[in-house]
Amino acid sequence: MKKIVISLLCLLGSVMAVELGKVPPVVVLSGDDGAKVDGKRWSSSMIKGKIYTLFYVDPDKKDLNDALANALNKSNFNRSKVSSIAIVNLAATWMPNALIESTLKKKQKQFPHTIYVKDKKKVLVKKWNLADDNSDILIFDKKGKLIYKKFGKVSDTEIKKVIKLIEKNL
Repeated sequence: MKKIVISLLCLLGSVMAVELGKVPPVVVLSGDDGAKVDGKRWSSSMIKGKIYTLFYVDPDKKDLNDALANALNKSNFNRSKVSSIAIVNLAATWMPNALIESTLKKKQKQFPHTIYVKDKKKVLVKKWNLADDNSDILIFDKKGKLIYKKFGKVSDTEIKKVIKLIEKNL
């Protein structure tokens, strides 16, 4: 019986997981679950119309994929066609939320073309089966389909592939 329950839970988790070539299930962050830095609700249904790179980050791992972020900035993609979303997993750190939220507000002013979002209860970890306590990278095409997924550090070789993948999907 125990094996059946575990199998069903694994199956349910894989059904909800973000899969390459598919639009993931809609996730909404609002209220106690989180929101954009300005307090407004965020929905993954907004991921369409542009190529979006989504960084889902544990604050303790915030620098892990700086090389990718820098490469994307240097690529000077047209902001009307390519954008980014940074979702911070507030439940993955010992740091106080108030400190992180203050930093995010500053970042939002510094990088107005990036959408900054707070996930206070690991909603994306649970609903999309993302890696917890990590730096996850997801890239979506204009229709909202997942075209790239990486949990952890993106290598220099992968960064070049990511840039080419975005260019190919423009």
